[in-house]
Amino acid sequence: MMINDILLVFIPMFFTVDPIGILPVFASLTQGLSPQEKRSIIFQSLVTASLLAVGFILLGKSIFHFLGITMGDFMVAGGVILFCLAMVDLTGQGKTRRGMASELGAVPIGTPLVVGPAVLTISLMLVSVHGLAITLIALFLNIAIVGIVFTFSDILMRALGPSGSRALSKVMMLLLAAIGVMMVRRGILLCIGLKG
Repeated sequence: MMINDILLVFIPMFFTVDPIGILPVFASLTQGLSPQEKRSIIFQSLVTASLLAVGFILLGKSIFHFLGITMGDFMVAGGVILFCLAMVDLTGQGKTRRGMASELGAVPIGTPLVVGPAVLTISLMLVSVHGLAITLIALFLNIAIVGIVFTFSDILMRALGPSGSRALSKVMMLLLAAIGVMMVRRGILLCIGLKG
């Protein structure tokens, strides 16, 4: 019975986290970094994602209410971060990305890529339906899968070759910019809906 409950929470969360979908973005952001730097970024992103998700599940509603922040505000902020990061990469500022290597794991990989507004929102919904323990188990399983996918990202990217990897990197950054714009748009619409 508990396994069925975990699956009921795990499956929608898996598609929301989308580890396969964010793999090319991760590969693009970490392109040219050493294996040690990548391992550090993976660890930092998983810790950031886990702490943020657990903290949000436990305290999110209270903190947002206290600070007067809406989910729409949160989505706009996350979208702006993604868009700015994509613009830095698309305009060829490679040195800036390397300079940010120590921070990539927290932002934008840990959040909002691995755990963003969609994951946080669905987590709160799942807690109310299935309970805290089952939601946390499903969350940690999904984050573990992200860690495995990120760890073996080089093998998948190597299959594309250097030119294919660079081309995919630029396409993914363009998609990342579009995702950022989409998050801002949805956040604004959510804010307008809440006020209306």
